[in-house]
Formats: sequence, structure tokens, C-alpha cells
Amino acid sequence: MRIAAAFGVLVAVGGYLTFQYVSGGRGSDQCTVRSADGTYRLTPEQAANAATISAVGTTRGMPERAVTIALATALQESGLRNLDHGDRDSLGLFQQRPSQGWGSEKEVMDPVYAAGKFYAHLAEVPGYSRLPLTEAAQRVQRSGFPQAYAKHEPDAALLAAALTGRTPGALDCEPPRSTAGTGDASKVRAALVRAFGEKVLPGPAPTAGASASGALTVPVRADRRAARDGAPQRGWELAHWAVAQSEALGIDEVAYGGRVWSAGSGWHTEREESKRTESDTAEVRMRLVR
Repeated sequence: MRIAAAFGVLVAVGGYLTFQYVSGGRGSDQCTVRSADGTYRLTPEQAANAATISAVGTTRGMPERAVTIALATALQESGLRNLDHGDRDSLGLFQQRPSQGWGSEKEVMDPVYAAGKFYAHLAEVPGYSRLPLTEAAQRVQRSGFPQAYAKHEPDAALLAAALTGRTPGALDCEPPRSTAGTGDASKVRAALVRAFGEKVLPGPAPTAGASASGALTVPVRADRRAARDGAPQRGWELAHWAVAQSEALGIDEVAYGGRVWSAGSGWHTEREESKRTESDTAEVRMRLVR
């Protein structure tokens, strides 16, 4: 009986740890991608990492297919979690090994750096965008289980379409209002520049006295790409990045393309009139938690 009881406890603990790993240690505080192509749920941590991977890719001029490959790879390697452990010395989102020349431990644990290294290697693969996803990912990763990437392609494609801005208003996150930290515009600006590069915020940085402002406006540069609603795709890319980072950076509201995302209520139409004004697509507005 004691053995049976001990076995039951082990099973319960194992089930709890498995749930914690799968859910990222969170309960109902989830993010969801919804579009005509499907639905995919992930934690705020996963969404933030996915948005970083996408931003680094588009900033490098990589196509949506490259972002899909990168996201599928990270889903397989780490579950889109920045792991501080792995097989041998593998670390981070892509389980890159410092001993194999991917960078220092600190570097490969930096999502921006890790994503940049992945894309740099992917860009060297001839015709990667035309290869099966598994083959393209394997050319970079040299995994012992190369076929494992394939099962993540549908989810990665859904994520990539949203995070590159092609699918408007597709990402919704529900950060817990009770635990969200106060937003700081200077931290949001710094995170934007790290992910998208210095050109994302033209002009000088704000003065120290303005760093704690409760709002931030990000201009949307000219973009030949259009999202499915006709708005510049770049704007939706920035808007979805802000939603994905809302818990980490204390972002309470995001407005773009005539729509507003609010923590706890998701996306809704900003105004009754159907005609979009020029300012609706010229900037992404963020309101921070105060």
C-alpha cells in the first residue's frame, strides 16, 4: 500500500510538472491567435518570444516563410521558452550550443541575438524558402531528430501571418491586470529598438523626465505590403508585437487601423464610422499601465 501511495504521489507530481511545463507555469492567462486559417493558444511568455523572433526576422528583410521556419524550429527546440538548460550545453530558444560556435552562454540566452544567429545561418542555405520546412530547419540546426520540425509548421505559419502583420487583429493576450507592472515608455522604446532596430523610432530619445510617460506613439513607415484589411502590414506587425509584450512591458491598450486592443477585452472597433482616417494607419498608439 505504501508503494502504491508513493507511486500515486509521483504520478500526481509528474502530472503537475508536465502541466507547468506545457502551460509555462500559468493558468488561464493566455494569448490566442485567431484567423480564418485556424486558432492557436500560447502563454504570454511564448507570445513575447515569438514576437521577438518575428521582429528580428522582418528587420533583417527576411520573408514570412523564414519567420515560419524560425518559429517552427523554436517550437520544437524549446517550446518558445528561453530555456537555461538542454542537451549537453544547448541553451535558449533555439537550443544553440556555445561550444559549437553559436556564441557565449549569455548571448544565446538573449532572444534577439539567438534569433539573429538563426536567420544568419538560414540565409546561407541556398533556396531555403523553396525547401520543405524540415529540410530548411535541419540545414541550420543539425538536429538528431530532423523530422520533428514538420509537426509545428501549421502553428508556426499561423503565428507568422499574425506577427508579420499580414493577418490584422489576430493576436489577443489577456495579461492579469492585478499583477501587471507599471508601464515605462523608456523601457518600451528600448525593447522596440532592440527588436526592430533604431529606425523604428525616428528622432531623439525622450528626456529622463518623459521616460515614465503613460503613452507611446510609434510611427508606421511606408510599406508596400498590405494586411488583409488593407492597412499597412507594418502597422499590424508593431501592434501585435505590443500585444505580445503587454504583460512584460505593462502595456494596457494598443490602437491601430481603426481598432483598439484592451487588456481583458481584446480587439474592438475604435469608432463607429467605417471610413479609416489617415492617422489610423500612420501610427500605432500604446497606453501603458499607470
